[in-house]
Amino acid sequence: MTVSSAPQQNSITTIGERVRSVAIGMPVAAVYFIGDRAAFVGDEETITLVSSDGEKVAAAVHGGAILSSVSDGKRLITGGDDGKVVALDMKGESSVLVTDAKRRWIDNVAVHPDGAIAWSVGKTAFVRGPKGEDKSIEAPSSVGGLAFAPKGLRLALAHYNGVTLWFPNMMAQPERLEWAGSHLGVMFSPDSRFIVTAMHEPALHGWRLADAQHMQMTGYPSRVKSLSWSPGGKALATSGADRVVIWPFASKDGPMDREPLMLAQLQARVTAVAFHPTQDFLAAGYENGVILMVKIANGAKVAVRRDGDAPVVSLAWNAKGSMLAFALQNGDAGLVDL
Repeated sequence: MTVSSAPQQNSITTIGERVRSVAIGMPVAAVYFIGDRAAFVGDEETITLVSSDGEKVAAAVHGGAILSSVSDGKRLITGGDDGKVVALDMKGESSVLVTDAKRRWIDNVAVHPDGAIAWSVGKTAFVRGPKGEDKSIEAPSSVGGLAFAPKGLRLALAHYNGVTLWFPNMMAQPERLEWAGSHLGVMFSPDSRFIVTAMHEPALHGWRLADAQHMQMTGYPSRVKSLSWSPGGKALATSGADRVVIWPFASKDGPMDREPLMLAQLQARVTAVAFHPTQDFLAAGYENGVILMVKIANGAKVAVRRDGDAPVVSLAWNAKGSMLAFALQNGDAGLVDL
């Protein structure tokens, strides 16, 4: 399974008039939606909430760098170099959930639909269930990423040479999925049939969970830092090439022995991807600041931004799919009302 070329759709329409620019005033690491407000996570201390009419509210959540973030659409969970895990709700109110006893950096965070959270410090990962009990596990090496399975309380820990799968509420030994190399991020497919990691080298690796069958997704010119599942999990869009790379996961074998779909090629690499929550298209951001919406069926493209002064670092849709938020590395940001 390697990245290869495919026919491209060249005509591009534009919807630039629907873009509302937002001045964040600081570099942005990620963007999410909490309810219908976009949440722009700064590199340092502050999250800026922006409503559809442009009203901004800045919330100071950490006393230093924000190292990790995740959202379930209702609240935003962040980890900082101040040793704290903080939750920000839809009202813009923050609360400290965890303070590490040694004030160690919170490298990764994850949130489960039932309200459980997970965080990691070095080689140790912690889970706090809805009732407030904490449990922990030691990984073989520093944790590179955390993800909860969509159903059941099962946590995946990415680390050097593979992934550890852990049921915190069960006595069974954790399961190890091995593949040589450094795994820096991890995610389950929406149907929990597959697990995929982003590696330190320009590649993805995956496993079919039913039998631990390997899936190698290689051929990228640069590291893959952004991944997005289509509605229902039948496809996985990724950054890392000069076009959007979309791997097929509809069949029982996923992308095994199949080539990816390649869309929206530009003379710049894709840096961020986000599937629409209900429709058959996605948003793609590039290292030159361009943002496109791309229809999967025919590759048709709509330009949201035609240029910029920095790479696009993050894209996010609200739950209804009526609004897209974007952020560039230099703090330029905006909302697109569809």
